This record gives sequence, C-alpha cells and structure tokens, in this order.
Amino acid sequence: VQLQASGGGLVQAGKSLRLSCAASGDIFSVNTMAWYRQAPGKQRELVAEVTSDGSTKYLDSVKDRFTISRDNAKMTVYLQMSTLKPEDTAVYYCNADIRPALSKWSEEYWGQGTQVTVSS
Repeated sequence: VQLQASGGGLVQAGKSLRLSCAASGDIFSVNTMAWYRQAPGKQRELVAEVTSDGSTKYLDSVKDRFTISRDNAKMTVYLQMSTLKPEDTAVYYCNADIRPALSKWSEEYWGQGTQVTVSS
C-alpha cells in the first residue's frame, strides 16, 4: 500500500493549486483521507480531512480558501487551494487510514510530500 502525491509547485499569492494523492496496492477499504503540511521550523499540522462518507474538517486559516474532496472509485483525495498566501508555503503530505486487503485492521499511511511555495 502506498500513497502518491502530486501537484505542488511555485505560485504567486492569490493564485490556485490543486494537489492530488492516490492510494494504490492491495486495499480493502480507505477510510479518512487528509492533507497535512509542515512549514520550515514548524510542526506538522492538519490542513483538511474528509471521511469515507464525505464529512470534512478544515484548519481555520484555510477555511473558505481550500476544498478537500475525494473520489472513492479512484481512491484519490484532492486539495483545491485558492487565494494562496505566502504563509501557505510548506511541504504538503497526504495521509490516509487504510485497511489492507489481508488485514483485519486499518493503518495510517503517509505520502511522500509535495512542496508548495507561494511568493508574495
């Protein structure tokens, strides 16, 4: 089981970016999927999460600017980021609670991280 993230890059403030993260492997089910970020010198923080039934939760500072969504058939989570600010600059990591095909339990998996840099 692995998570593959993509979509980061360098953008100007006020612009948009879309991150994607796809789960692959022998998977029985994918539960909550989420995006975290870690800026230099700061702790990793939860940006947004979406449950398997579509319920969402956001970091206060990104509400009304970021939208998390998922495609269950593709086992993919997206993060649409709009009106980006320099303070959004960070490495963004996808995270998912996944039950592998031959396991009775779910486990937490992390993607490799993708850099988002917002210039002022």
